[in-house]
Amino acid sequence: MRTDHGITDVSSAGTAVQIKNTKDRVLWIKFSAPSGNSGVTYVGESDVSSSNGYPLGAAGDVDAQLELDFRPGSVSADTFYVDAASSGDDVGWVMILQ
Repeated sequence: MRTDHGITDVSSAGTAVQIKNTKDRVLWIKFSAPSGNSGVTYVGESDVSSSNGYPLGAAGDVDAQLELDFRPGSVSADTFYVDAASSGDDVGWVMILQ
């Protein structure tokens, strides 16, 4: 098993941004809204948007995190995209890989 982590910047609100462009197999992943974000961010697939994504509240909100556990299965790392209501907001992530 390996881990990977990063922060994905959504430079332009309303634009889906892929968090990782690899076929690594993800067993578990956690997303969070870093402090300093000014609005809601969204997690989903390539069509993620404010109307089609899981909302992460602004930093510090109780709903500012999302944890997904795929074990005993896995999904491809290139599946995950993020978007934001405000340009320049970020989504932090950490994953356990096969």
